[in-house]
Amino acid sequence: MELDKDLASIQEARNLVKKAQAAQAVLAEMDQQQVDRIVGAMARAAESNARKLAQMAVADTGFGKEEDKVTKNLFAARTVYNYIKDARTIGIIREDSEKKMLEVAIPVGVVAGLVPSTNPTSTTIFKSLISVKAGNALIVSPHPSALNCIGEAVRILNAAAVEAGAPDGLVTMMTIPTLGGTQELMKHSNMIIATGGSAMVKAAYSSGTPALGVGPGNVPAFIERTADIPNAVRRIIASKTFDNGTICASEQSVVTETCIRDEVIAQFKRQGGYFVSGEEQRKLEAVMKRPGADTVNPRIVGKSAVEIAKMAGIQIPQDTKVILCEQDKVGKDYPFSIEKLSPLLAFYTEPDWQHACEKCLELLRFGGIGHSLSIHTNNPELVRTFVLKKPVSRLLVNTGSTQGGIGATTGISPSFTLGCGAVGGSATSDNVTVHHLYQIRRAAYGLIEPEEVSRAACGCTADAGTTGSISNDDMERIVEAVVKQLRGLN
Repeated sequence: MELDKDLASIQEARNLVKKAQAAQAVLAEMDQQQVDRIVGAMARAAESNARKLAQMAVADTGFGKEEDKVTKNLFAARTVYNYIKDARTIGIIREDSEKKMLEVAIPVGVVAGLVPSTNPTSTTIFKSLISVKAGNALIVSPHPSALNCIGEAVRILNAAAVEAGAPDGLVTMMTIPTLGGTQELMKHSNMIIATGGSAMVKAAYSSGTPALGVGPGNVPAFIERTADIPNAVRRIIASKTFDNGTICASEQSVVTETCIRDEVIAQFKRQGGYFVSGEEQRKLEAVMKRPGADTVNPRIVGKSAVEIAKMAGIQIPQDTKVILCEQDKVGKDYPFSIEKLSPLLAFYTEPDWQHACEKCLELLRFGGIGHSLSIHTNNPELVRTFVLKKPVSRLLVNTGSTQGGIGATTGISPSFTLGCGAVGGSATSDNVTVHHLYQIRRAAYGLIEPEEVSRAACGCTADAGTTGSISNDDMERIVEAVVKQLRGLN
């Protein structure tokens, strides 16, 4: 009798976990050199198949641009690989002769990688490389609409790993992805890396398995009065049109000041921006939101500005790169204020940077708290003010937020999984990388004898066992010092 699809998916998840556990047990016996050889082979295979996988991703999902997906695949296969290739991740990774400590990297085991349809092959390459580099096996749970391209990426990566000496089954994928099967996978894995929608990330954190997830972006870009306006606009457009806005770090709104409003608008128009209002705005808003929800209509995700305009039944120049709409409010009744994952931008004008800051915060609180904020300015003091106070994990200065957020144009760790911190419901505010996928075991030699702790803390010469010779103040210092030592703070 044929199994119900959900039951078949659950059984497949269990089978894959067993296979991955066996493969990871073999990998765990390998040294750093052997693991590095495997990861290098995987990276080279991904690089040589970057275009093929990009073509498949576009064909499967209908999202984005082939050339930009090639770039994303190469970013994972080259930039991410070069960032992690020399990291010590296996066995003893650090020796501290002064503190007499050894630190050993311990793989987490089996990683469940939830992969979205917006960046399917690049995210698969990225998660595979960082997982195996840290000594783990990876099981991919693919978005159903990207099953073919993700499956091919997994096949290529696993085959390259096996050829380089890895056990078969180090990188595998669910071929029957259902909610029940994915939940089973998350329950039986050792770590989850969840990249995708909010519901998926919440499910990962609710699974009972340690998880690293991300939240939605809804990134505002603030163009401040001291900014180089032509370059600020150029960077925003380059970021927003990269793969048609499918990366969660892409700008969703532009906020500027009244004193430079006209110049900013003129630059957008000069560089390929088209502003809608009135009937054009109403038609566009009708296709932007998912019916009955505050989220974007998947039909427009990853489509070009011209394609989206055609869906809405409006005529725009064929060389239009981004569509903008002037707004003054934020919320569910204002579709331009949501995360749009396409070349659409809300445009807000505020009297000064203080009001602009509040507008950015309003946008973040509506759907991107903890993620990223972009600022274009030549005022370094304003950057310091923003980075100290704004509830984001990345403040991206004078760069496109897409490229800056993933670490392509900034010094941030290159990654396709961008944490949002506790304020955004994430376990980390980092760009997730290899160092998040192993844990550290420490061997620590004693440096002083237990009896010396009290004397060292208070500077007493008397025998610490003779309590009558220690004052109350000395005792308080002793207690404080011992607590600090136990916490590792001194």
